[in-house]
Amino acid sequence: MKSRLTIGCKAITLAVALLLVTTWAASDSGDSEPGLVLERITITGTAGVVDTIPGSAHSIDQEELDSKSYSDIHRILRSIPGVNVHEEEGFGLFPHIGLRGTRLERNSRVTVMEDGVLIAPAPYAAPAAYYFPQTGRMDRVEVRKGSAAIQYGPYTTGGAINLMSTPIPDEVSGKAHLLFGSHGSRRSHAWLGGADDQWGWLVEGYSSASDGFKRLDPVTGEGLPNAPEAGTGFEADNFLGKLRWNSTGGGIYQEFELKLAMDDRTVDDTYLGLTPEDFAADPFRRYRGSQLDQINTDHRQIQLRYFIAPTPDIDLTTTVYNMDFSRNWYKLHEVQDTPGGSFRGISGILAAPDDNTNAFAWIQGESDTGVLGNVRANNREYYARGVQSQLAWNFDTGNIDHALEIGLRYHEDEEDRLQWQDSFRMIDGNMVLIRPGQESGAEDGAETGVPGSTTNRVTKAEARALSVYNTMSYGDWTFAPGFRVEDITYTRTDYTEGENPGRDVTERRRSSDTTAFLPGAGVTWRVRDDMTLLAGLHRGFAPTGLDSGGERSWNFETGLRYRQGSVSGSAIGFHTRYSNLVGVCTAVSGGGCEVGEEFDGGRVDVSGLELELGWDAGRAFDLPFALPFSLAYTRTNSEFKSSFSSGFSEWGEVTRGDELPQIPGDQLNLGVSLLWDRLAIHASANHVSETRAVAGSGPISDNERVDSRVLFDLSAEYRVGEYARLFASVENLTDETYLSARRPAGVRPGMPRTGWLGVKFDFR
Repeated sequence: MKSRLTIGCKAITLAVALLLVTTWAASDSGDSEPGLVLERITITGTAGVVDTIPGSAHSIDQEELDSKSYSDIHRILRSIPGVNVHEEEGFGLFPHIGLRGTRLERNSRVTVMEDGVLIAPAPYAAPAAYYFPQTGRMDRVEVRKGSAAIQYGPYTTGGAINLMSTPIPDEVSGKAHLLFGSHGSRRSHAWLGGADDQWGWLVEGYSSASDGFKRLDPVTGEGLPNAPEAGTGFEADNFLGKLRWNSTGGGIYQEFELKLAMDDRTVDDTYLGLTPEDFAADPFRRYRGSQLDQINTDHRQIQLRYFIAPTPDIDLTTTVYNMDFSRNWYKLHEVQDTPGGSFRGISGILAAPDDNTNAFAWIQGESDTGVLGNVRANNREYYARGVQSQLAWNFDTGNIDHALEIGLRYHEDEEDRLQWQDSFRMIDGNMVLIRPGQESGAEDGAETGVPGSTTNRVTKAEARALSVYNTMSYGDWTFAPGFRVEDITYTRTDYTEGENPGRDVTERRRSSDTTAFLPGAGVTWRVRDDMTLLAGLHRGFAPTGLDSGGERSWNFETGLRYRQGSVSGSAIGFHTRYSNLVGVCTAVSGGGCEVGEEFDGGRVDVSGLELELGWDAGRAFDLPFALPFSLAYTRTNSEFKSSFSSGFSEWGEVTRGDELPQIPGDQLNLGVSLLWDRLAIHASANHVSETRAVAGSGPISDNERVDSRVLFDLSAEYRVGEYARLFASVENLTDETYLSARRPAGVRPGMPRTGWLGVKFDFR
């Protein structure tokens, strides 16, 4: 490990040194616009550039984000074709996002970045983690799919998502938004910043909270220990600071930017869902067995970015970053079905309550079952740190314009699991802790509560990545070939569980190496001024951990873009051919397997169509107001190419031709806005077709179906002065009651109708 660290650091240092020597030796030097720095941390470029990218790319800017004031990333992304999402807790705190049919679970097959830097707590060692940036504070949300995504690994099959934080403004300015909503919800967002010739600064705070829309069954006991407050909501606070210094000494533009951020959350959420029968009677009910379930998270982030443009045609951006994340999700894990007997996981109990009568009765809060329930402290700590550099060089060879980008990254991350369980009796609907911290034996099957007694291990990853991407333009043609190389070393140390919190005894240590070469190329042809054809082919890759060489695929896309006057649109077809689809067992996948265990799904094909259309009727008919319409549609087909039996609960018994789970066949999002003087009104409708919870084909059985749904949102704001706006919105306008997921344990509801009222102040 140490030798690889040394080699990685030396490689980047040498590359930077060679670049500086080369660029300072160039004869032409000159000023560079500071705005170029922002271009280097985006994945779609500045406004107007998206249409020229040889691949699928979308950028949702601050104006659009602000118009609806969503805080849930699911609601933001559903306006982009090719994106699949499903809800877990209703607020978007723990997103599930996939691109073009990749697995949705915890975004574990998508490269997620903030300001161009990997943002997952451990993106290589444990990508299915429980942190996603507060989307409500973002300035821009970008999605890039297709061959161009090889620049933004390591997950290149579906693509990349980049969240752009609030930039330092050019002059002293700020904003303060304060919103109040249904279910005791509240949200505040404020920032203040400014800049002069050399210095720039920004301070920002974002806070959101809710009392929750679910209802915990009432506790009937009095005076018992551990009596909970009947909470199903959350509190989240985020603070960010930026400081920038720049210089144009000697005609060379240089810039340093320091970014510091912290995020603290307490969420009273659970993995415990409902039986279908109880969901039909009261979809927002929560059983008493989840009364102590709560996750606490703490995220710390520091980045230092250096940008230099020695010549007008060459620039280098280098970022050093470190992130620390800790979390403890204390939640019901298993229950005995007979006194002194073995325990069964909550997924199995909810799947067959009639076969686990005592355990299910305990979950519902009955006291006379004589069994114990174990609450697991899923206590984990993470870090992710590294350095990455991107060289951009614009040059000509004859009549061909080149925009060459070379990226280097050295990255380390780690997941540290030190977990334990506590045992509880159910007394008068109250969960009462028994024998805290004592040895097992006083009660049959009771847990010790000693840290590390259930899971005691550390998984580390060390990665070195190189990407080369050259966009070549000749007349109406653009050709963009490139490649990415990922070299990853995994090390996992399992410590003896039980009385070993100090990790004095090692059970085993394993390591593995994975190297992937990922070529790709995209091409566009401007057939005429208003129409462009595109096509791309690239190698897809997703590192999946210690026990396999990663998930691999070939990916192809082709389509067209159109833009003329008030009309714009695109149609892109895509096809992904997996050579080895990989499933990784996690608690949220539904249990029935060892967490971290990998499953081979063999060859799988995924294909689809992405349609997008925009039309401004106000512009088309020369109306005194803007009346833009938008449409985004995605059709996705998937097929296993072999039959097999799997211990992975999402697959089960697979027959050749079966469809992937969790991927809806059809998605449609329609939007319309009215922008007139001081008034702005926005309405949208989102349809998702029925979805399989388990791989299969033909009609979906009732116990495996996530029903189709149509959700309507409406928002409006009115400017009352130069700086102030009044805001109102209703999400899920028709109060549609819908089943959002069947995992991890039982069925779960989506967010009911939620109204918001507030005021927005913007000072510029």
